[in-house]
Amino acid sequence: MESSDLGGRQQGPIWHRKPCPAARRGVIVNIIHSVKGYHSKTIRFLNVAFDSSGDSLLAGDHQGNIYVFDLNGNRFNLVQRTMQACTALAFNLRRKTEFLVALADYSIKCFDIETKELVSWMRGHDSSVSSISVHGSGRYAITTSTDTAQLWDLDTFQRKRKLNVRQSVGIQKVFFLPLSNTILSCFKDNSVFAWEFDTLCCKYQLPTPVEGSVLLYKVFAVTRDGRIFVAGGKSNHLHLWCLESKQLIRIIQMPAKVRAVRHLEFLPDSFDGGSNQVLGVLSQDNIMRFISIETCKLLFDIGSYEEGISTAAISPNGRYIASVMENGSLNLYSVQALTQEGNKPPPPMFKSVEDSSKYTSEANKLTTRVTSGRSEWPWKSKGSKIQTRLLKLQVNTSLENKENELPGGLNKKRLRALLKGFGEYPAKYSLHFNCRMFVWRSLLQLPENHLAFSSLIDKGTHSAFVNIQNEYPIKSMKLLRVLQRTLSALAHWSAIFAETPYIPLLAFPFVKLFQNNQLICFEVVATVVVNFCQHWFEYFPNPPVNVLSMLENVLAHHDKELLQHLITYSVTAQVYAWPLLETLFSEVLTREEWLKVFDNIFSNHPSYFLMLVVAYIICSRAPLLHCNQTADFEYFFHHRNNLDINVVIKEAYHLMEATPPDIHPQHMLDDFIPLTKGQYPVFNKYPKFIVDYQTQEWERIRQDEIEYLRERQLAHELEAKAQEWKAKDEAWYRKQELLREAEEQKRKMLLEEEEKLVEQRQRLAAVKRELKVKELQFLDASRRRFLKYQQDQRQMELKRLDDEIARKVSMREQETAATVQDVEVRRMELESQRQLFEQHLIKDQEAVTQEMKEEVDACRRKVDLEDHLVQRLMEIDREENQKAQIVAEENLAKAEQKCIDTDWRLHVLHKLRRDDQDREKRYEEIAKLLHDNRVEEAELLKAMREAEEKKWEEVTQKKAQLEEEQKAAAAADEYRKWFLEDKMNDALELAEKLQSEDGYFERLRDLKARRTERGVELQQVPRSGNVCLNDLSASESSSHMSLGRRREELACQERELMAEVRRLRQKLTSRARTRTRHPPTRFPATKWTP
Repeated sequence: MESSDLGGRQQGPIWHRKPCPAARRGVIVNIIHSVKGYHSKTIRFLNVAFDSSGDSLLAGDHQGNIYVFDLNGNRFNLVQRTMQACTALAFNLRRKTEFLVALADYSIKCFDIETKELVSWMRGHDSSVSSISVHGSGRYAITTSTDTAQLWDLDTFQRKRKLNVRQSVGIQKVFFLPLSNTILSCFKDNSVFAWEFDTLCCKYQLPTPVEGSVLLYKVFAVTRDGRIFVAGGKSNHLHLWCLESKQLIRIIQMPAKVRAVRHLEFLPDSFDGGSNQVLGVLSQDNIMRFISIETCKLLFDIGSYEEGISTAAISPNGRYIASVMENGSLNLYSVQALTQEGNKPPPPMFKSVEDSSKYTSEANKLTTRVTSGRSEWPWKSKGSKIQTRLLKLQVNTSLENKENELPGGLNKKRLRALLKGFGEYPAKYSLHFNCRMFVWRSLLQLPENHLAFSSLIDKGTHSAFVNIQNEYPIKSMKLLRVLQRTLSALAHWSAIFAETPYIPLLAFPFVKLFQNNQLICFEVVATVVVNFCQHWFEYFPNPPVNVLSMLENVLAHHDKELLQHLITYSVTAQVYAWPLLETLFSEVLTREEWLKVFDNIFSNHPSYFLMLVVAYIICSRAPLLHCNQTADFEYFFHHRNNLDINVVIKEAYHLMEATPPDIHPQHMLDDFIPLTKGQYPVFNKYPKFIVDYQTQEWERIRQDEIEYLRERQLAHELEAKAQEWKAKDEAWYRKQELLREAEEQKRKMLLEEEEKLVEQRQRLAAVKRELKVKELQFLDASRRRFLKYQQDQRQMELKRLDDEIARKVSMREQETAATVQDVEVRRMELESQRQLFEQHLIKDQEAVTQEMKEEVDACRRKVDLEDHLVQRLMEIDREENQKAQIVAEENLAKAEQKCIDTDWRLHVLHKLRRDDQDREKRYEEIAKLLHDNRVEEAELLKAMREAEEKKWEEVTQKKAQLEEEQKAAAAADEYRKWFLEDKMNDALELAEKLQSEDGYFERLRDLKARRTERGVELQQVPRSGNVCLNDLSASESSSHMSLGRRREELACQERELMAEVRRLRQKLTSRARTRTRHPPTRFPATKWTP
């Protein structure tokens, strides 16, 4: 079940997860208000009320906190702190943000939930307001108390009318009929009157229900259409009246477990037109049963014996039921979930709860019993007719039965029979329901005055029990706090209990038993004191001599020998009876035995308690007759003994019957009188003047003690001040004496000093002359010593500089030697690198020679493949976009190598020039088409050429030289010789710098090995706008055809190698350009186009 603790919060969500009421017997959320701290406690809710929409709930607790719960918005808000308990609430006013609350001081206040301000304060009642009824328009309200009902105008908050009745009659409830201008007033003599609201004239009076009926109306409910009026009271019968015909139409008999009805309310339905058919009945067992008034079937119920309901309210839309539980929490039920559970398939058979044999046959005709079966949700029958015949019950009730009837539906006579049969009441009826405590509450007829008890508790801890833990050290702090509160409440109730030394011993067993319900604990102790401790306080502060005399008379009548034995050893009733009385047998009995004893005490006359004391003494006669010392008797009545408690109980019953009337305590003690409801009775059965005198004496002693302590403190302060002044005076006189003696000594010393001073002046003049001479000598010696010191300092500084110079010279020589060694090692490294590079150059030269041989062979085969080249060029045009990237990367890798191979290619191109001119005319048309595609490819390759721009400047110069060499072979031969020599020297120098590059020579050898296959591709790039296809282009096309099959397999590997070669070539080019001694300036710059 979803539980929400308001704690100290003033607002927040009601539930944190979406509730599922169907899985929790309809409970949406359980709301509690706990206060944590040194005295942690739960603040009890007292009243609830819905607004007119049914989606907001108003709840008030016994400390005056008023909360509004928004069920649709899942929010709660603390709207007011009235600082006193509320007795009634109304939340269906014309102004939706206002509500009425009736307080314990008999006033009614109106607050606004938005501004949280007081709107109005209405006074006029002399007793607590039990109900507030608001007119359908929301403009008028009727407040009801036991002695009067008052009509208020909620626009002006002025009282319009007041209904007064005789005190002997009393008012039960006055309220508006729904959707009408009729006021219904119900009185304690079962009379019901209807009044016209406008004129306040009596419209009609309902007739007397049944002659001789024992049902006294206490609770009432009316359907929304105002036609059916239901009344109930201290019985399991409900009377249904038709207000139109003013006739009793039906008597509904509730199950036998229902002894009294505490609350009635109809469950609204949106489809019944206001003729509500489902009635909620809250009985004395704290269970609210919902029945159909048409079929008299039990539909569903809420609450249980463990979690009882104190009061409940149903929302006007019929969706929610809010109930205040017995433990002070607030439960919110979903009617939809409850009705779904009630509409389950019924069991095989219906069982009647009880028969109606005690009624006459005439009454049985209209009396309908509520059965425990399940039925579908009731609907109004269209063809049913309301019976108008009056019902006359013939019930024979006697005075004895009335006396035996107890609250909670129990019967004292039956309880005594049960006690006689089993010897005790059952401890627990179920896992959570304590049957014995329920029986005790019924036997003692506890009023449960929450407001009166709260007022006693609010007075705080009594001064007599502030330090009770010192006298009664209890390990459990909770038990100690409950004991302290209970004793303080008793002391505030009556002053005698603050002065009674044995009251903690008397109350402690009940405190330990009812520690979870302090109200019940206090009322049980108060009831025991009022009824079972009669005449105890008449001889206060002495023990109750009169009660002890009664016990001694009974003991003398039934066992003279034992009494004589006690008298022989001077053992009085204060020794053998008073310890049992003041501790209520708690010292001599175990828990189970004590509970069994008080089962019998509470079920009998108060004199039975005294008979139990005599019975205990008589049953202990054997060990008592062997005692002959007073200490033994005292020990016996303060400790547990081996007695069968059942024998003691039987002996007590025997004494009740066998004791003569003249000495029987029953004739000297009053009958059992329960505590009054509303306010506790005045307890003054004690010598008030003694208690008052003792209280006054205690107060006087306390004041005297305070005065004594104050005077003692003042005396101590005065004494301390006197001692201080005395010490100061003695110190002053002693100081003055010392000063006088010192003055005499100083005077003598001054005379002596004056004489010495004259002599000293003479000697001083002589000394001054000597000192002057010595001073001159000393100055001369100091000057010579300072000069010597300066010379020594200069010599030391020169020596330090010499040492520093020598150290630096030595360090420089060492550094020079190390540098020479490093240079030698570096020279050796460079020599080894030069030799290694020469080897690689020789290998590269051989590879170039082999490559040129292959190119010559390729040129010879080129003539045969000319026709095939035309078709291949068309295919190359389609593949150009894919190959352009690869060609550019290969061109970058081969650009530097072309510088070395230029002379070989010039020679070959010179021989093939004649053939190229012959074929040039045939390929012009094809070259024109390819040129258009190449222009587009040039745009795609522009980004890559920007990275290669610096490198290609040198390449374009060399390519320009290559074109001019085709025209002038002689000039190219001279330049080639010079160019090769220059580049060879640069390559040797750069090889030393590139030796540190990891894997450089290995990649270079791989590159040279593949250059033979890829070299000819460079010539496919056009050199100018007019493309000239010579023998070299034919060899390059042939190479493309031979490499086409392997290109797809080696494409990925070639890209990686080309990227590495590009980086190395860029480094090589940048260094070569800075070191070039003879730049090639002979040839004009030409633009190299792809």
